[in-house]
Amino acid sequence: MNDAAGATQSVDWPGDIHRTLAALDVRQIAYVPDAGHQRLIELCQADNAMRMVPLTSEEEGVGLVAGAWLGGERGVLMMQSSGVGNCVNAIASITRACQFPLLMLITMRGEWGEGNPWQVPMGRATPEVLDTLGVQIARVDRAEDVAGAVAAMAALAFKSTTPCAVLLSQRLVGAKSFQD
Repeated sequence: MNDAAGATQSVDWPGDIHRTLAALDVRQIAYVPDAGHQRLIELCQADNAMRMVPLTSEEEGVGLVAGAWLGGERGVLMMQSSGVGNCVNAIASITRACQFPLLMLITMRGEWGEGNPWQVPMGRATPEVLDTLGVQIARVDRAEDVAGAVAAMAALAFKSTTPCAVLLSQRLVGAKSFQD
């Protein structure tokens, strides 16, 4: 199938992520509303076992996921690449000091087919920023690789309390279309 942005999708990768998170007993999802995560957000909202927490800033999500872990639940932070810059200090300090797992699902912007020049700098910097902060990264460009990458990074995060991120490329997610 083709999405509005022209990306060809033959695998239901948002459904694959939802099923993977459910199988991993993830209970809390912190997110900033994002078109790239829209279908995944809808699937998680429809799942009574998951608590969706909309955020005003991505940085709040780091604290929410830490609180979930301290309360005995697994959490995930969903955002787009432009939000990584908003939570650098929280990722760098809280994850190290408190040693809790942080799993982030990040839709990339500023890449393939981007129509908004404001998204390019942080999209380009995101992998390097996360690497500098000690975050383990898996980048996914193909829908059929999403579930495996999410499962692998979740296992690493939850078993070793290592901050991990799955970068969902703009080629996978699709470039946003802006009307004149």
